[in-house]
Amino acid sequence: MTLKLHTPTRLGDLQLRNRIVMSPMTRTRCEPGHVPSELMAQHYADRADAGLLITDCTSVSAEASAFGDDPGIYDEAQVAGWRRITDAVHAKGGLIALQIWHPGRATHPFLNNGAESISSTDRAIRDDGIRTPQGVVPQVAPRALRSDEIPAIVDAFRIGAQNAKRAGFDAVQVHGAHGYLIDQFLRDSANDRSDEYGGSLENRARLLLEITDAMIDVFGAGRVGVRISPLVEYNDMRDSDPQALVAYLAEQFARRGVGFFELRHNDHKLDAELELAHIARAKLGSVPLLRNGGYGGADGDDDVVSGRADAVVYGKPFISNPDLVTRLAQGAELNPVDFSTLYSAGAHGYNDYPRLAASAAAS
Repeated sequence: MTLKLHTPTRLGDLQLRNRIVMSPMTRTRCEPGHVPSELMAQHYADRADAGLLITDCTSVSAEASAFGDDPGIYDEAQVAGWRRITDAVHAKGGLIALQIWHPGRATHPFLNNGAESISSTDRAIRDDGIRTPQGVVPQVAPRALRSDEIPAIVDAFRIGAQNAKRAGFDAVQVHGAHGYLIDQFLRDSANDRSDEYGGSLENRARLLLEITDAMIDVFGAGRVGVRISPLVEYNDMRDSDPQALVAYLAEQFARRGVGFFELRHNDHKLDAELELAHIARAKLGSVPLLRNGGYGGADGDDDVVSGRADAVVYGKPFISNPDLVTRLAQGAELNPVDFSTLYSAGAHGYNDYPRLAASAAAS
């Protein structure tokens, strides 16, 4: 019997061959200059049987690296590097979306040639520090953006989308999650502003919606997705009313008719996360809902069958299983993830995990 997870569906203008989406995951395999590498082309092509691949978070600015070897989409070498990847994925019949981001205060001058961090606020992230070429160092206090600087941020995202289109991407996803710049405006634990981008939920959501509209201007609504994570506390983030946040944004994205809306959960089975999914589903109308956070195999199919999700986003299982789609269809055992290689360099732990046939032959 074919699992519903493996049946075709539409996300906006995209016709997917299955409802399995590869999550955006930063893996720090770029060449110097934040240029996507041949290693990355192989990595994505190896997973092109997913319904949709979403890339590493990709910066819109030369002063906005959070991991050192993360990719960019602001110069011609990066566009050419991404074109190699989209061509490789399309040659396998796959679809690929670029996740566009700016880390805001979740970075450090050591990673950006001395450039200061920017944010909604001038308060630093409270955590154990950030990894830089000089080792793990304390987080630094960012500079709060002036309201007259924000149009330039929106324009940087617009240019990033234009570059993504030239690079051959099928869609883009706006990264509004995980405590990065957009999320620093969106959630009230980090937004202490008193201008038109702070205070009320409508004001705090303004930057995300302006950036989304800029993406729509470039790609069309049906090829733009958005990701938020209202209950994920990564990068020192919280919100006083995540239910209202989801309801308001889902209504706004329904009005715009975006291609898909992704909820990134701590754990998709938690009651609080299920409540957010229920709110989103009720407010999104015809906009597809993607859910992400701790899915295995059967639980993903259960959520699609029940209507709790239109497609399911898998992260860690895709790291160690290039043939995850086949393994889920067959109920096969998954390769474990070698977490020591997540952010290393080279092919080991990136492009050398065995496929199912190779695993069986070796056993």
